[in-house]
Amino acid sequence: MKEITRINHVGLRVKNLDVTRSFYEKLGFLFLVGPVGPEPVAIMEHPSGININFILNANTNSNENILMDTPEKHTGYTHIALEVSNSISAAKQINDLGIVITEKVEYGGAKLFFIRDPDGNVIEFNQPAKEHAKKSLS
Repeated sequence: MKEITRINHVGLRVKNLDVTRSFYEKLGFLFLVGPVGPEPVAIMEHPSGININFILNANTNSNENILMDTPEKHTGYTHIALEVSNSISAAKQINDLGIVITEKVEYGGAKLFFIRDPDGNVIEFNQPAKEHAKKSLS
């Protein structure tokens, strides 16, 4: 469908707006509005244009991520991947914030690492291989 131009936002279900807001502000996201609407939803946006809608109706005390932490593999979105220009610098900043990096991966020139937000949602930081970056610019 040629009318699609970009991802507008990502929706994440969370338990506590104050905790979530504080965490994502550390990553550079700015609070825009919320809670609003019947769900309710709060919206934060990064200066790069990445927009996240936090759905504030999680009703469990568990931080288990059913898509990632259980042996049975359920369908659904498993993580958000944020592209970074320098994974080493980004990882250092994450460490300086006291956020645990749960996994690091390198393959084909790409460098990735993963963290979890306070609700167990997975966030990937992805520095693409130089070949991929060159293709993206052309």
